[in-house]
Order: sequence, then C-alpha cells, then structure tokens
Amino acid sequence: MSTLRALARAQALATGRAQPVATVRHLHLADRPLVLVPLTLAGEANAPLAALVGAAPEEARLLVVPQPRNRDQRFAFAADLASVVLSWIDEHRGPTEAVPVDRGRDVRHRYLDAPQLVVPNPAGVTFLRLFGRSTRFRRTDGEYPVHPSVPLLGQWLTFFAERAEHPGSAATVALTEALTLHWATGQSVVEDLHLPALLGWLDPPAGLDGAQAAARAEDPSVCPPAGPATDPDFDNKVLAPAMAAYDAAGDDPRARQVAYAELERLLRGQLAPTWELVWRGLSLLRAMPAGERVAGRWSGDRDAFTGYCEHVDAGGGPQPRRDGAVAAAQRLHRLERALTSYAVQRAYDDPLVMAEYRLTGEAFVGEVTLADPHRIDDSGKRPVLRPRIQVVTTEPVLVPVGATLTSPTRPGQKARVVFVTPTAGAKTEVVLELSGGMGRGRTAAPGTVPEVGERLCYTTLGDTFLPAPAFPATEETPWTHGGPPAPREPFDADVPAHPR
Repeated sequence: MSTLRALARAQALATGRAQPVATVRHLHLADRPLVLVPLTLAGEANAPLAALVGAAPEEARLLVVPQPRNRDQRFAFAADLASVVLSWIDEHRGPTEAVPVDRGRDVRHRYLDAPQLVVPNPAGVTFLRLFGRSTRFRRTDGEYPVHPSVPLLGQWLTFFAERAEHPGSAATVALTEALTLHWATGQSVVEDLHLPALLGWLDPPAGLDGAQAAARAEDPSVCPPAGPATDPDFDNKVLAPAMAAYDAAGDDPRARQVAYAELERLLRGQLAPTWELVWRGLSLLRAMPAGERVAGRWSGDRDAFTGYCEHVDAGGGPQPRRDGAVAAAQRLHRLERALTSYAVQRAYDDPLVMAEYRLTGEAFVGEVTLADPHRIDDSGKRPVLRPRIQVVTTEPVLVPVGATLTSPTRPGQKARVVFVTPTAGAKTEVVLELSGGMGRGRTAAPGTVPEVGERLCYTTLGDTFLPAPAFPATEETPWTHGGPPAPREPFDADVPAHPR
C-alpha cells in the first residue's frame, strides 16, 4: 500500500466517508454492459445455483437450478445462460474499422465495439473461469450430450476470465476492484471485497457515516452477500427446506411448479440487492470523466474480441486446460508488459496517481525558468536540434545526471538530465536537454519546447514500445518443457537387467 493510499484510508476513517484516490476514471464503461450476479451451492465445486443477468437495470433475467447436484439441470442452466450471453456478444459483432499495421503497409479490421461483462467481485471472475472450464470441453453428441451452445459459452466465459487477468483491460470488470481503484475506504482490503460494505463507505444512506453503513450492510438480513457464496444461515434454514420440497414434489407437476416458484422467490431475494448495488456502483464510476488513455486500452480489448471472434468463426478449438511452457512464457511476458504500461498510463492521466511517484523520487514538478529552444548540438556527425531548459523545483530530485525523463504533457519527447544543482531555499535547478517530438527540421515546431513560466512534471516512467523477445518453438524445447522425448539408451539383451 502506498503512502498516499494509507493517508486516504486514515482520512476516510476520520471523516466517515471514502476518499478519492483518482481524479479520472481509469477504465472504459460500455453503454450496455452485461451484469452477471452468480450464486453457487455451498460445499460443491462450482455448482451453479442461480444467476441474475441482463444489460440494463430493468432487464434482469433470473436463471435457477432447482437441484445443482443434478447434472442435467446444471447444463440446462448453462444452455439458458448461453442464450443470453451469446446473443449479447453477437450484438457487438457489427461494423468494423480498418487499422493500419506494419507501418501502414497493410491493414486489418476490428469491430467498433466490444462486449463488457461486469461481476460484483473477484470471486465472480473465479466463477467465470471455473464454469467456463467445466463447459467448454463438453460434447454435443455421444454419451451425455449437451446443447450445442454450452461449449461455446464455456469458450467465451474463459475468454472473459482471461481478459480479467490482463492489466488495464475493461472487458471483464470486477466491480469491487474497479471501485477501490478510485476510492479508499476506512476498512481493510479484505472488507473491501464485500460490495455492500464498500458501497456503504462510498455512498452511505442519509444519517449514517461510512463505518455505520458498512456495519449495517454486513448483516445478511439487511443485505445478502454479493455472491457467488451464500450466507450459511440462509443455506441451512431457508434454502435446504425449499430444495427438499422441490425434490419431494417428485413427478407431480403442480407441486413441482409451486416448489420451483418458491425457490425463484427466495433466490431472487438473495440476488436482487446485489443487482441494484452493481448498477449503483457503475453509476458512481460513470460520473467520473474518463482518462485520456482509457480509449487506447479499450482499443486493445476490441482487438482481443475481434481476434477471438475470428478464431471461433474459423472453427478453432477451446482454450487448453493449461498452457505449455512456451505459451506460458509468452503469456507471462505479455502480462508483465501490460502491467508496466498500465501503471505508466495511469500516472500520466492522473495527477493523484503521479503524486505517489513524486513521493518516491521517481517524478518531480517544477517551473521552467530558462529555455533555449534554438540550441543546435554539432558534436556528432551532423548538427541536430537539442534545446535545453532549466526547471526549478522544491521537491527532492533523486534522478542521476544522464537519466532520461519524460513529461506526461509531451510523452513523445525525451529529456536527458544534464545538471542537477541544489540552491538556497530548498530548491533544485535541473537542466534538461530535449530530443524528439519537435518536428524533423532544425527549428522546433511551435509549442513543442516548454516556455518560461510553464509548470511541468518530469518522471522516469516511460511507456516506450519494447519488442517481444524471441521465444523458441515447442519442438526446440527439452522434453521437460513439452519438446521431443529424451533419447533412450539402446537395449542390449545380453546385458543383465539387474547386474550384481
């Protein structure tokens, strides 16, 4: 936890209200996201019990599994869920746009929009991953066939679960994580995973402070858990008798219909409060302006969606149960690059996020006091434009001479530290030599060189492109990593198997 976030938590506890730790919204919000609030049966491995799903507050559709231990009922639930999810995905497969690649020598096409799936908390993402794994390998023929839409649903749920792991992606949103990215509460990180308590701090009812609202929300009789786990008292005292009544109805259609309606009523009562809280949380996020670089990250989600649509259309198989060694290394590299880029982009978009790096000495803010926009460096083979500016700051400057800095206001321009001179009054003069982002001539384009009096932030954070390393082909790896088997010694029949 950073110093600023710890301070914000202390202030939230003192004031009784969550404190903002961001000035802009750092994720894209779709106009019609699909909200999925799942419930699973306690004591069973990912046995779905019920779900509320829909793309608008008034479009909630309740899906119920009367007996989750019954395989046929579980996959009937999966088929019903597929009818909702797959049709919603198809709504986003509309117009496409041409995107230049290979420095303009070629083009590719991607959809103008992509689906966004919202679940209440990270446990909801776990439900997607596990339920996707249990459905994407199912056969549609032979013994125990399932509806043809079930394996496809499993592939798409796995796609959304994998996008949830990608830093900066907004294809899958765990709402508690999205909210705590922008606000700090006066409770622990574990307590922030409880959506009702979290929203108690962010938007408490009239007459209550955040701590009181959170304590009230933790009472299951006031607000049931946000799933997918259910409250044990509800399981033992309410759900178990209702399921027993459904089983006891046997083949009596009227008795079974009455028991099913009672189960629907009980489960809707468990899911409806969380459904309302999810949309309330989304409205809080939607009220914030989006960061400048959010649209670029959403373009990456649209690329991923387009690519997976092409994979499905081409008859591609489901995702493997586990990655091979090379695929795992490639995936890890992509996630590490995305995490670094996401951290830099958030800092560039948000002064509050950048303030954390200013505290650690990775950034400083100062005022331009001198500028030489016409300076030419003729020490090399040919003269080049290298303006210099002097920035005076009252913040500690921990970057060494020769370090390369970047300003969020001019991300395409590099600034090399030439001198760092402490002066009287706890100030520091930093002389920077600029390169890039000023045009191709020996005269800087207007506005590309900072002017005297301009206040700027410079940081060691940089979002430069790094080419991917060369990974070996699978057949080039040793047998321990999925390559060809190790050679065996030739067998000699004359040699005893167990020499003494």
